[in-house]
Order: sequence, then structure tokens, then C-alpha cells
Amino acid sequence: MSNNILKGKRGIISGALDSNSIAWKVAEKAHAEGAIFTLTNAPIALRMGEIKKLADATKSEIIPADATSVDELTVLFQKSQEVLGGKIDFVLHSIGMSPNIRKNIPYDALNYDFYAKSLDISAMSLHKMLAVAKKMDAINEWGSVVALTYIAAQRAFPFYGDMADAKAMLESIVRSFGYHYGKAKKIRINSVSQSPTKTTAGSGIKGFEDFYGYADAISPLGNASAESCADYCISLFSDYTKMVTMQNLYHDGGYSNTGVSMEVMEAKAAK
Repeated sequence: MSNNILKGKRGIISGALDSNSIAWKVAEKAHAEGAIFTLTNAPIALRMGEIKKLADATKSEIIPADATSVDELTVLFQKSQEVLGGKIDFVLHSIGMSPNIRKNIPYDALNYDFYAKSLDISAMSLHKMLAVAKKMDAINEWGSVVALTYIAAQRAFPFYGDMADAKAMLESIVRSFGYHYGKAKKIRINSVSQSPTKTTAGSGIKGFEDFYGYADAISPLGNASAESCADYCISLFSDYTKMVTMQNLYHDGGYSNTGVSMEVMEAKAAK
């Protein structure tokens, strides 16, 4: 059910690859809530994904941009304002990739060139995006930026490799840039730490299925779906959360505040 809580707002949504992507769900929900927006991803990701279907369904324009390139991000914000007819009100940063994980390189034997790429793509890209927007004065006052993160930024999850470091850096940028951009332009910046979710990226991580089931079992509400994460992001884009900024917000069915469940303890005792 739509309440038009984003009616009249303009946005940029990054990272939609296919219908399993959280960014894809966010775009669908934003469209239903009355927003207009551009879609963006790296050129290679656009060739691999199905984003044209999403663009057609949401009447959105696709603007390719490498999020690690300041020049391409500058073009993204320029073109988005031209296409949408004014400054931006919300941005979704849903960008992350680790060459080390893709090549199954363990955390204690990282390829450092790959490590640098992981940090640049998954974390520094947020800083670059915000720096470009601030320099261009491209986001309206009380605008909202949301970055997707994961609890491995705060806890040790061996299977998450160097992406854990990247997400920790991402969350630090949320806090630090949230302060500076908030003081200057009342822009709010938050990260959302989502449950393990069966996206194309998430499912490619070794051991994901086992952990997905474990998290679902010990979370009192179960794992949060991509659709419910999209709803949460929409609320953060809306005017109902104007005083929320610099926060890492857990959207995980209670997993982040839950100890080992009785079911898990009983299963271990039975072995």
C-alpha cells in the first residue's frame, strides 16, 4: 500500500543489478511512494544485469557511473539534476565488491592490490559520492543518504573477508561525513545493517546458506527480507526521519542483539 511519502522527491539509486537486489526493491518502493529518480551502476554491472527492466517499470533514466571515479560521479549528479529537474533529495549507496572474496583468497593471505580495490569500491566510493555532492551543492537541505552495510563491520565473521573492513570504513564515513554535511547543509547520512539476504552478491559468499539459516533461527523475528529492508530505506528517505543521522541502524529481526538461542544450544548438546 502506497502513502506517497516520497511524493515530489528526487533521488539517485545505485546498485540495482537484478530483481533480487535490495536496491531494486528500493527503486520499486520509491516509485510506488511517488518519487522520481535516476538509476546508476558501473558500466560492466549494467551489461551483466537487468536494470533496463527496472528503468522501464519505474520510468527512470539509467546513468552509468564508476563510483570510484570523481569525474564520473560529478557527471552522475549533473545529469541526474538535469533529468529530474532540480536538486536531489535522497541517495542510496548500495555498492560493494571484493576481488579477494571472488577469488577465494583467505583473510590472512589477502592480495593487497585487491584489498585496496575492495576498500575503494565498497567504502571510499561513499566518501567520493558525498564529497562530489557537497562540492556541487547537489542535495537539498534535509536530504537523506543511506548506505547498506553488514554486521561484520562490528563482529568477526570469518567468511566475510576484507569486506568486513570495508563495511567498518563505510560506517565510519557515515558518522564523519554525517557530521560535516549535517552542519553545513542539514543533510542526514545513515547506514542500514541488513540481515543476511539472498541477493546475487550475498549468495556468492562461501558458507552463506548455513549462516542464513543460523541467523534466521536465532533472530526473534527471523531474517528481514529485501522488501522489508526497502521499506526501511524509504522511511529514512522520508520527512518522518528528519532528525536521524550518523547512525548505523540494524534491520535484522533482532539478530544483532540476540545471544545464542536455546535451539542452537540444544542442537549442540544433542551431538
